[in-house]
Amino acid sequence: MIEYWHIMLVFGVLCGSCTCLIFSPSIAAVGHWFKARRGFATGVSTTGGAIGGIIFPLMMQYLIPQVGWAWTLRILGFVCLFLLTIGCCLVRTRLPPDHNATAKPDFGILREATFAFTVAAIYLLEWALFVPLTYISSYALHEGFEESFSYQALIILNIGSVIGRWLPGFYADKIGAFNTMIATTVLSAVMVLAVWLPAGHTMPGLIIFCLLFGFASGSNIGLTPVCVGKLCRTENLGRYYATCYTIVSVGCLTGIPIVGEIIKANGGEYWGLITFTGVCYAGGLAAFIIVRVLKVGWRWKAIY
Repeated sequence: MIEYWHIMLVFGVLCGSCTCLIFSPSIAAVGHWFKARRGFATGVSTTGGAIGGIIFPLMMQYLIPQVGWAWTLRILGFVCLFLLTIGCCLVRTRLPPDHNATAKPDFGILREATFAFTVAAIYLLEWALFVPLTYISSYALHEGFEESFSYQALIILNIGSVIGRWLPGFYADKIGAFNTMIATTVLSAVMVLAVWLPAGHTMPGLIIFCLLFGFASGSNIGLTPVCVGKLCRTENLGRYYATCYTIVSVGCLTGIPIVGEIIKANGGEYWGLITFTGVCYAGGLAAFIIVRVLKVGWRWKAIY
């Protein structure tokens, strides 16, 4: 008989750990091959996650009534095994091993102010990002939408994210990764606080939020590695990336339980969750602006 701790062990600990071990090196490897167009290349490489966010919910929505929950998960597992086998065989690094370089986290580099504020910004963005992804369907159900549309809300969000992962990366190579992150973070905060909070209970408001927030937040995955890469030499990217996301992983771990408690404290209402998400994006925006000012000053036309 399946118990709750079984689910936490398999999905939380084992799947979470394995996903990190696969995702982080794969994204870091992209940065080894590109410099002038690193933003676009990284953005394109991360679109697969958003495409999966469209396909997998549709597969589950179709398969669960047909074959049941257990076999649905087995089928998804076989699909992941097939695709990840191909992916692991194709990932390559360009640079030869450097015995003086390391991919282990090095918290000493947090003494660099620009890196420390970048980590803080990414932490806040990741703290907020998975809240809408996790709760958008339950929010829609809470607001009285039909069950079918509630599941489709996540799909709509990921449709926006497909474009939002590669298009900002394209412009990041032209106007700067940090400039692009600032713009998309502004849009994310506006979508949360000015659309989701006041108008999310309406179908047009929720659809607009899902599409535009999906687009804006797509850069949270596609551009943050590029921002980290601008602060170090290419051969040190692994060390900087590992240090950053070792800290950021705490935000990924704690964000969902925190907003769950916020919902409980608000008697099942979601306004506190939405406010938490918007404040996190506002804090991330402030940290990104500080990094830009430390690097290029207040020259608003500067490419960085």
